[in-house]
Parts: sequence; structure tokens; C-alpha cells
Amino acid sequence: MKAEGRTIGELTETRVEQHGPAGRGEFTYLDISSIDRETKRIIEPKVLPAAKAPSRAKQVLKAGDVLVSMTRPNLNAVAIVPPDLDGSIGSTGFHVLRGKEAESGFLFYAVQTPSFIDAMCQKVQGALYPAVRPKDISSFCLPPFSLPQQRRIVAEIEKQFTRLEAGVAALRRVQANLKRYRAAVLKAACEGRLVPTEAELQSGSGVPPLDSKGTTKRRDAASTFETGEALLARILTERSKNWTGRGTYKEPTVIDAATLPSLPSGWAWASMRQIGEVQLGRQRAPQHHTGDNMRPYLRVANVFEARIDTSDVKEMNFTPTEFERYRLRHGDILLNEGQTPELVGRPAMFRDEVAECCYQKTLLRFRAYDGVLPRFALTVFRAYMHNPRFTRAASITTNIAHLTAEKFVEIEFPLPPLAEQRRIVAEVERRLSVVEELEAVVSANLQRVARLRQAILQKAFSGALV
Repeated sequence: MKAEGRTIGELTETRVEQHGPAGRGEFTYLDISSIDRETKRIIEPKVLPAAKAPSRAKQVLKAGDVLVSMTRPNLNAVAIVPPDLDGSIGSTGFHVLRGKEAESGFLFYAVQTPSFIDAMCQKVQGALYPAVRPKDISSFCLPPFSLPQQRRIVAEIEKQFTRLEAGVAALRRVQANLKRYRAAVLKAACEGRLVPTEAELQSGSGVPPLDSKGTTKRRDAASTFETGEALLARILTERSKNWTGRGTYKEPTVIDAATLPSLPSGWAWASMRQIGEVQLGRQRAPQHHTGDNMRPYLRVANVFEARIDTSDVKEMNFTPTEFERYRLRHGDILLNEGQTPELVGRPAMFRDEVAECCYQKTLLRFRAYDGVLPRFALTVFRAYMHNPRFTRAASITTNIAHLTAEKFVEIEFPLPPLAEQRRIVAEVERRLSVVEELEAVVSANLQRVARLRQAILQKAFSGALV
């Protein structure tokens, strides 16, 4: 900004009316949580009883006031008070700019410029709650534009931003369509509609005959394939034979397929308990923060849909016995046990991203038995997160859903023949790789829009826009 300009303090009212809500009724309260930082609009005004007014509710606002949050200026939580919120009460966490010799729109855009944000970030005080003071904001200089010039600048900014917002809306629509397409692909994969089934690959038509062992003969190649039912029986037999757990082996409860949708010929319904080992992670506690056996571990913050984020992996102490119990292997699938309802059960496969790694109690580990491809299980789990089967199975408290191990193991699992699992996984990965590429392009363009907004503002307040 030009040093020969005038300060924000010189262009605005020195002080706004300071008192809490009057009377015994309700009042509208605005604080930093009321502002959408992306759109710079007030989206969630609170309606509170006057008797329970927060101690910070002390600024009487007028339409056109510009609200600038003094906390964490790098987030640039600013907004302009619309006419329908005239007379509302604002938090003292805002510095209120009420134009005296400046247009409201001019002030509103001025406090969004890179120059203003950078200047405020340099004046931040406090480590726990970094904030600036009212005098820091008031002392910031603006170019000496006249009121007619300010109006022309605001009009041009809004014209340019309207074009950008139209582009952003189009990009958001593309994002939504890609999200729906991903969910549709995953749903089709779990219903046998994505690739030809083993039964359909036979030369004959109709449902192929099964022999006494649950094996279907291919008429075209005189070969056979193992049906999902036969595969499940084999998995259970091998599990019983190789049992090394505590006590006598108990057969897992058979799922009631009569209550479930029909599956393609050659598929079978199983429960999670029947086709994999499920275990909750180790509890994080102060006594584990130090020790002789510190190991990296993954938590909810590391497990996103179909990917592990290793940018912030923490460590805690795992004894040798605990390490063997909680150690992750390639192909293990981790699912968020506690999450928001729409994201509970969010799954990712561990692919040795972190050596000798364990996992925390906020995650469930699914380890598929032989006969179930981990990548196919991941496909099913992603579909269940999107459809949302996991949400229906979870226990929801306030805004957090919990998918306990006890509930997870009873969820149904569609089991196709092994060869079909491979084809389904290959087709899912092929289609979703295209989705990911398009999403990356959309994301890059959204970031470009943000940079263009800042460039327009910088140009406007340097006098080069109009």
C-alpha cells in the first residue's frame, strides 16, 4: 500500500456503540464462527436468549459494517453486515469498520488484500491465541482514492469476481458429478454390474448348473470356477483348521441372506467376521509417550479414502508383544472407527508407507483371509462409506459416529469368485484413476481462482484496475 495514503482509522468511525443485548427476549449474535472464510459471508448467525448473552457480545452492528476478526489474521475471517442483520450484536473479537470517508465495499475488499493480510500477520501477538489489536488494523494505510474512485474500484472488483464465481460454481458442479460417479462405480462393483460375472462368461445362457461341491462348469473352456459360496466354505474350513486363538474354535454366525438384496449367480453373502480378522488399535495413553520401544503409529488423521497420509506420523511405545499384536502388514485395511457420520468407516489400505508401523485405537484393522483380495475388500468398504452402509451401522453421539468392532464384524459382505474379484478391482482402479486425474485438474483450477482473486485485489488497490 502507498505510504502517502490515509489510515483505516482515519477513514472509519472511531467507535461503534458498545453494549450487550437489551430486554429479556432473544438477539442475533455474530462471532468468528458465523463467517464463512472462503466466501467472506455471514452464514451462521446465532439466535440466543438475552439472559445468556456471552460476555463478548458487546458491539451493536449496522448494515454495511465490515467485520474483521482479530484472531488468526492469516485466516482472513472478514465479512460485511447485510441489511437483514442490522441491529445484531457482534463479538468483541471483531474490529468493526464503519465507513466515515470510505465506502463499505472499499473497506471490505481492502482488508482482503495480500498486503493487509501480510501486514497483520507480522503484528500478531500471543502464541496460544495469535491475534492483532484494533490499533494494528486502524493504522494500516490505504491509497488516497476519492469516494467516486472507490465506487468505480468496487464495481470493477465485483464484476471480475462475478465471473470468477461463475467459474467456481461450474468447477464445484464438476466435483459433485465426479463424486457421484465414484459412488456409482463402487456400487456397481459390489452388485456385480461392473464387469461380466464368471457365470456370464460361459457360452450358455441362464444360470449355470452347480455340482455337489458348489463348483460351476464353464461350457466354453470345459473348465470350472469356484463360486462365492464354495469359496466361503473353503475360507471357513481353513480358518477352523488353522485356529490358534484362545479357547475352542467357534464357527462365526451365518448371515441371514434372505433379508439382503439378491446377488449375481455365483456370488454369496458373508459377514465381515467370516472373511477377515478385525481388530481395534492400541489405546493412546500418557505412559506410552516414552519408552525403549518407540514405534510409529497411524491414527484417524493419517487415514483418508484409499490413501495413507504420512506427513504427520507420531510415535509411542509398543513392547515387543504389543508390537506383534498391532504391527501393520501390507494389505491390511484401516478404517476410521470414530468420525463424522458421513465419513465413519473411511478406509485405506496399508502398503508399507511407514516401516514397522502400528495403529491407534481410533482405527479398525481388517486383515482379509486367503480367498478375499484386500483390494476388493477396500472397494466394498469404500462403497459402504459412500452409500452409506457404515453410517447406518454406527452409533452416533452429537456429531461423531462410532463404528465399533462388534458392529463391524456383523456387516454383510458380497463375495464373488476370486477371478471375478481381480477383474472388478482392475476395472474399478481403471475408472477411478480417470476420476482422480480430473479431480486434480479441478482442484488446481480452484487454487488458480484463489490466486486470481488476490491478483485482482492487489491490482485494484495499486490503482491499476480502473
